[in-house]
Amino acid sequence: MIANKYITKIIAILMVVAVLLCFAAMVYSDELTEAMGGSGVSMEYEDELFNTDEIISIDILMDEEEWETMLSNALSEEYYECDVVVNGVTFKNVGIRPKGNTSLSNIAMDPDTDRYSLKLEFDHYDSSQTCFGLDKLILNNNYADATNMKEAIVYDMYKYLGADASLYNYASVSVNGEYVGVYLALEGVEQSFMLRNYGTQDGELYKPENMDMGGAPGDGDVSGSGFPGGDFGNMTPPSDFGGGPGGDFGSGGANLNYSDDDLDSYQTIWDGSITDSGDKDHKRVVKALKNISEGTDLEEYLDVDNILKYMAVHTFVVNMDSLSGSMAHNYYLYEYDGQLNIIPWDYNLSFGGMGNEGEDATSTINDAIDTPFSSTEFFDALLENEEYLERYHEYLNMLVEEYVYGGRFDEVYNRIRSQIDELVETDPTAFYEYDEYLEASDLLKEVIYLRAESVKGQLDGSIPSTDSGQKEDSSALIDATGIDLKVMGSMNMGGEGEGGFGPGSEERDGENHGNGGPGGEKPEGDFPERP
Repeated sequence: MIANKYITKIIAILMVVAVLLCFAAMVYSDELTEAMGGSGVSMEYEDELFNTDEIISIDILMDEEEWETMLSNALSEEYYECDVVVNGVTFKNVGIRPKGNTSLSNIAMDPDTDRYSLKLEFDHYDSSQTCFGLDKLILNNNYADATNMKEAIVYDMYKYLGADASLYNYASVSVNGEYVGVYLALEGVEQSFMLRNYGTQDGELYKPENMDMGGAPGDGDVSGSGFPGGDFGNMTPPSDFGGGPGGDFGSGGANLNYSDDDLDSYQTIWDGSITDSGDKDHKRVVKALKNISEGTDLEEYLDVDNILKYMAVHTFVVNMDSLSGSMAHNYYLYEYDGQLNIIPWDYNLSFGGMGNEGEDATSTINDAIDTPFSSTEFFDALLENEEYLERYHEYLNMLVEEYVYGGRFDEVYNRIRSQIDELVETDPTAFYEYDEYLEASDLLKEVIYLRAESVKGQLDGSIPSTDSGQKEDSSALIDATGIDLKVMGSMNMGGEGEGGFGPGSEERDGENHGNGGPGGEKPEGDFPERP
């Protein structure tokens, strides 16, 4: 009797506590989010898919006609249904589509290849389905990258510094049981990514893109020309296409420069919304951009430490197909509670892969670390602040002394080579011949060591660290005139070769071991049938 009396009291107290906790959760949701979920959530797919000790095995099971229809209509970027076997586990009714920007349009215009990057959306037809907790898996085709490893190395650098960035691994990809190539597998930057990195934060995610090449519905490119609403064709866009300090051509806010308080001035950002954002959310972004441009309360309006890590890796790898060059794209913008963050994306053209005419490897190797962004003034306040500049330099120094000279790079490079050499050699759709891959991979290692040497010199003051300083005195620059960066792959916007590929576009002798590059031929009538 007494025991029952106490049990009743205990239950009553617990109910009261539960109600109070629910009330507190509603009133103090932001505080609880930060305390309980803001630091991110461990996800099963981190080990199941992105343990880089072993590559992923992926078999896409799809009706032959559906597959061919999807490839023939790649520019529409429409989803098709398939089953996917990932490391022996079958996932039914998965959405699949070709993805990309310039690579998508260039491949679509190239009669000799249909090796598209692919997006697997596990929750497209079934909102409750994931792949070990992952909603979107990206399979990058290593377009314009003869090394097959630029992006992997870059994402490993981000991982080493602990920056918010996609997890990566390699994938041996088959279609209906037949091997079609080795791809780089990346964690898609969507809901699972945000949960892993930011926990229960209800932040907003954008992917500003003022260079829509794919021609998908809503991209503004109905002509298939590769430029929003226009027909630049195969011409190189204006030098201020990204809307850098010298101009605002086609930017729509994608360059992250503050112009005014009019939300319409930033339409490119809103058009790239991944989450369901509205004017209230957009006003927070513009307010942050304004304060950042004025250098006001940077810790409040920027995730300063993560952005400094982003700046360090991004600067080290010289990715001109981005805010570092003349095109304001290839990044994600994350906003939570008025604070902005940058998430990296798309690094196949790093280390000089943009193929800028008239520039030799010396300019890439010595790219100035203190004036790294030409398309935006977004990072200027950080670079002008002595405390933040010092921390940015510390992260660059970690990449030099610890990552490269300390052995991490060699470890990762050797692991990757041991995992993919044979897969590249037997890849039936590769963009480059195997001997080109071997040459490119060796050169990549040399370039990264030379880049580390230059960054080290810029940090200790023996090499000028700004563009103006290097123009005034180039005597101390690392000499790389004997290096041809196009050996590692490149893409010229103006297009010297068919589709803008690197060495293979001009130097290939017409023979190819697959259907993947200029000079090769697509096989006919031998598509692997679905079991």
